[in-house]
Amino acid sequence: MHDWEYRLTTRDTNRVVRPFEWGLEWVKDFPTVNGRLPQTDDPAAVRDFFVTMNEEIVRHSDEFYGYTVPDDFRLERHPIKTYQTGSDPDPRLDRKYEGQFGSFLRWTSPVRSGFPENDQANARWFPAAGRRAMIILPQWNADAISHNALARIFNKLGVAGLRLSMPYHDARMPAELSRADYAVSSNMGRTIAAARQAIIDIRCAADWLEQQGYTEIGVIGTSLGSCYAFIASAHDRRLKVNIYNHASTYFGDVVWTGQSTRHIREGVEKVLTQDELRQVLLGISPFVYFDRYERWPKRSLMIYTEYDQTFLPEFSRVIAAEFRRRKHDILIKSLPCGHYTLGEAPYKYMDGWHICRFVAGAFGQV
Repeated sequence: MHDWEYRLTTRDTNRVVRPFEWGLEWVKDFPTVNGRLPQTDDPAAVRDFFVTMNEEIVRHSDEFYGYTVPDDFRLERHPIKTYQTGSDPDPRLDRKYEGQFGSFLRWTSPVRSGFPENDQANARWFPAAGRRAMIILPQWNADAISHNALARIFNKLGVAGLRLSMPYHDARMPAELSRADYAVSSNMGRTIAAARQAIIDIRCAADWLEQQGYTEIGVIGTSLGSCYAFIASAHDRRLKVNIYNHASTYFGDVVWTGQSTRHIREGVEKVLTQDELRQVLLGISPFVYFDRYERWPKRSLMIYTEYDQTFLPEFSRVIAAEFRRRKHDILIKSLPCGHYTLGEAPYKYMDGWHICRFVAGAFGQV
């Protein structure tokens, strides 16, 4: 299984090792910073600034992940594009969707990145009658087709699906990129800003669903999407049904130990240790928000994999133990595969079965 996982994590050759950057320009307008940047280039001082800033983010997270509800929500019809990110894109996939159109919810993200494409939030809409809806976040570097099938299955269960493009992904990807490199990178400030934008965009998606009359709203996130989904739910009482497809503790630990982030670690480890990276990215780490998460009743499903080389199983087990310690209403499942192999047969069908069975029964129970 580890060999299979390694082959899948190394098949793309377009991962770029980028130099380490603090990215102070990305954090200067954070609510916890308000322009108070360090007045020195001394690396130790900048590191200490980031550590303190993250502690403030955690302490004042309701403010950090707060926002003004957008006033430009609009449904649009657009051609379906795949936005493949692999180093060997499949032309047959593009031809499969040629001439097809879909309904997309668009709005201007309350968090601005300076990239016009990225700042137009994008979500494929799969409507269903009733009052139940799931916000769907795929994995890091997912193409635009990923997880759409899950939305269609939700429709068969009478649940609407809103499949959200995460920052710097598919329709939101700047022209200079071929992968969603700016979502997670060796630029610390930009990585935090991208996570904040994603989490606030999830909450905006819930705003629109609520405006459409949906009163039972949930969220499912996979891998990076799982991180974003947990933090969004910890700050939004409306997200009552929650599914975490892969789960881990600290953002920095995943970057440091994961096979799929080796190229990021290569840029980071020249400047930071693993412990320092954990502190520098603390404010976008799910584990620190359990107290926020348990403020409101929620039903949750957590799925992790026993041979995961990206979200190491020992991290997932810590999250599972914390859920149990706090006596959350949660179902925890482990599957005998890895992070990438979860997307391969037969494991993707096992995963889908657990997800859909949970969604079918979770609404109306919170």
